Amino acid sequence: MENVLKYYEFSLFMKDESNSFSGNEIAYTELNETHFLIFEKIDETYNLYVSKYLNKKEIGINAPTILELLVENYDKSIPEHRMAIKQYLN
Repeated sequence: MENVLKYYEFSLFMKDESNSFSGNEIAYTELNETHFLIFEKIDETYNLYVSKYLNKKEIGINAPTILELLVENYDKSIPEHRMAIKQYLN
């Protein structure tokens, strides 16, 4: 998972203070100024979301205006999971 996060330039994990991710740790990568992919870390599993915020300073602090679950329990060995990221970042 570490390789996926580095390859797609996700941020370091930080605690979610907005309660949008139940206080779990999250990491994000920027699609544009207002849209982001976010990994939510729950113990040893990861959920992937696409989200919209006013700007990246709001991530983890305020609730997103749009939040859509793309992949539950992300597994980089599953082609469909890898494609979920690639459709947004390639």
